[in-house]
Amino acid sequence: MDRFLACRGCGSVGERNVAEAEDTDPSMRNPVTNPVAVTDERAFEGSLRPVNLLDFQGQVKLKRRLKVFIDAAQMRQDVLDHVLLCGPPGLGKTTLAWVLSREMQANIVVSSGPVLARPGDLVGLLTSLGKGDILFVDEIHRLAPAVEEYLYAAMEDYCVDVVVDRGPGARSVRLDLPRFTLVGATTRSGLLTSPMRARFGMTLRLDYYAAAEIVDVIVRSARVLDVEVDDNASMEIALRSRGTPRVANRLLRRVRDYAQVHGQGCITKEVACSALEMLEVDERGLDEMDRKVLLTIIDKFDGGPVGIHTIAAAVAEEPDTIEDVHEPFLVQEGFLNRTRRGREATRHAYEHLGRALNPRLNQADLFGA
Repeated sequence: MDRFLACRGCGSVGERNVAEAEDTDPSMRNPVTNPVAVTDERAFEGSLRPVNLLDFQGQVKLKRRLKVFIDAAQMRQDVLDHVLLCGPPGLGKTTLAWVLSREMQANIVVSSGPVLARPGDLVGLLTSLGKGDILFVDEIHRLAPAVEEYLYAAMEDYCVDVVVDRGPGARSVRLDLPRFTLVGATTRSGLLTSPMRARFGMTLRLDYYAAAEIVDVIVRSARVLDVEVDDNASMEIALRSRGTPRVANRLLRRVRDYAQVHGQGCITKEVACSALEMLEVDERGLDEMDRKVLLTIIDKFDGGPVGIHTIAAAVAEEPDTIEDVHEPFLVQEGFLNRTRRGREATRHAYEHLGRALNPRLNQADLFGA
């Protein structure tokens, strides 16, 4: 079967939920280095998505395991077991779900946790599936508890119990479902309940990409976009992409625009550096808000420790945005420490931002702390 289906929810309710999420969640806004942002560039990202495992760049160990599971299921002519994809945003969880549907030659139905607000929404999707189809639920940790309860029987016994009528005449009707594969994606696997996590046959975690892997992503995307990028420019963009393919693709698109206006259409290292400087993305991948957070901790709070809500008030940003979007990258790169007392800027942050080192850090080094 080569027919692919996509469902975002049930009518206007799902559309309202998505719209409300975009209005209330600042992390879904569109800074160029924000891997969580959902914008009109989704169609662009879709055009760059690989269609099979061979074309999927990076995540070598994960692909090796997944290939074994897919081949085994196909040899048995069986349905692929349920798959949970974990990892930070922008690393390819949604792309992997579509790749799985291609590899298994199955239909895919796409939804997300916040959209499935009522059990009836989920039942409608489940009853529309055929044998071997894939149901992909993004941000599955945000499912409502009542909806999650319906998934338990669907995942294990391939059936759902629907209550008909109310009061004394109420009765339960069991609906049998074809064997299907649930692919769940989450950026916060710790928020999944234990019963839900235990029902997935495979749990696969996507890690941040190395610079060389991001270069492969950029080279492939440049070929799809029909833009010429030299090796030095690819590496320069890769080093500033925060180890995230989604960010790399966005930076590539912006650099392409700059090259068309201020260059000859070819992306060289000089053109890439000029474009990224215009975007305020420095050589370590820090954007304007990253630097603002670090400078606030260093200049206003003596390097910390300081609470996340205090930082958010000082930079006029939501605490969840700082905690989910900016903080993981700063911690990973060694610019920020998370302690029980609050956030602290590290020696690397002082050096990178050109600030005089806090005497407290020198004393800590002296006493081996």
